[in-house]
Formats: sequence, structure tokens, C-alpha cells
Amino acid sequence: MNKKLSIFQQVRELEGWYAVAFSATMLERMLPNYILFCEATEFTDAAQYRNSLNAIWEWLALPKAKINFSAQLEKVEEAVPDAKDFDNYGVYPAIDVAMSLSATILLIQGEDPQGAVVVSKLSQGTVEAFIEACSEEPISDLEIKQHPLMQWEIETQKELLILLATSPKNAETCKVLKQFATSEGMSNIGIEM
Repeated sequence: MNKKLSIFQQVRELEGWYAVAFSATMLERMLPNYILFCEATEFTDAAQYRNSLNAIWEWLALPKAKINFSAQLEKVEEAVPDAKDFDNYGVYPAIDVAMSLSATILLIQGEDPQGAVVVSKLSQGTVEAFIEACSEEPISDLEIKQHPLMQWEIETQKELLILLATSPKNAETCKVLKQFATSEGMSNIGIEM
């Protein structure tokens, strides 16, 4: 458990721009889960979530950009699937994306200073739940921690924290972070982008 605690502790220490940049990068890895869910169920047009995440990147790249995040938050909240309306597993990772997007917008608005920690935990939780859902047998916490997807998730969050610690707050860093998030071509649960 120490590995997890140290990541959440480090994320908790991120402030302002860096906390939002961490969240946006994690969301970039999670978003394909929402897109696939929308395509599979025809729930809604996933473009709204892409647009909201783009608005977050724009805010990071151009701090003076005028973006109505209250309107963005409303649009995000209108497009949250309800688990009881769907009988497929994909609804859960999609809800995690929605909650992460909301937490990031609330972080930008100064309403949830722990938004980045919420995103970090939701991303790991998505991976954990996915591993459990794919397992034929009950699976132990240790087996989950040792699973390649969870190892990848933890390593990604660690690498991201290191990357942020050495990066300036600018548009160029945003490009690097987006590249970092998409370079493997897969979402945090291994869905192809």
C-alpha cells in the first residue's frame, strides 16, 4: 500500500497549474473509456467531454484565456451516465471519467483543492475495478497491485509527477504532457485510442 500512499501524497502536494496539468494528463488517458462507452451504447455524443478537456488544456496553455468553466461543468454533469440504466461494464469507467472531469473543473474554479487527488484515485480505481471485472476468480489486493495494468497505472502516475517537477508552466509543457498521455496509444485500462 505504501506505493499508493506515496503517489496520492505527492499528488496532494501539487498546487494550482501543476495540479490541473496532472489531472488533464490523467484525463487524456481515461477519456477513450468514455468515448468507447458512448459509441457502444449511443448514450450521448462524447464530443462534449473532448471539448471540455480541450478547454482545460487551453486554460493551461493560455492562462489568460476566457473560458466559462461553470458552463463546462454543467455540460459535463448533463452527460454523466447512470449505472442503473446500463447493463454493460463500460458505464463504470465512463462515470469515473465524468467524475474526474468535474473534479478538474472544480479544481480550476478553486472549489475543490484536492481535485488532482480525486482524479489520481479515480484513475487507479478504474484500473482496479477493470482488473476485478476481468478476473474469473476472486482476486486479492496483492494480485491487483501486481497486475500489469495496475503496475502501468502506478508507473505512469509516478513518471508524470517526475515530469511535472521538472517542467515550466507553459504551452510547450502542455504538448509534452499530451504526448506523454497518448504515446502508448491506450487508455488506462488498455483500450486502444
